[in-house]
Amino acid sequence: MELADRAVGFILSVISISVFTYYTFWVIILPFVETDHFIHKYFLPREFAMLIPVFAGVALLSLLCIFIGIVMLKSKKKKA
Repeated sequence: MELADRAVGFILSVISISVFTYYTFWVIILPFVETDHFIHKYFLPREFAMLIPVFAGVALLSLLCIFIGIVMLKSKKKKA
């Protein structure tokens, strides 16, 4: 089981580093590259650089609030 945990951790680390590198290049480096350069075809328009994290954050906060609400309701039922 320990080997499987290490493999999953390694895969998650590689995915996280890849996403971080892609996003960093997209947001920090790409604005300084000319718009007709071929590298722009591998990236979404810059508007999405702000929209994607905002929507991900709103979704994360929503799910967190729902989870906390469910836990509070269940603990309230146990006390009663």
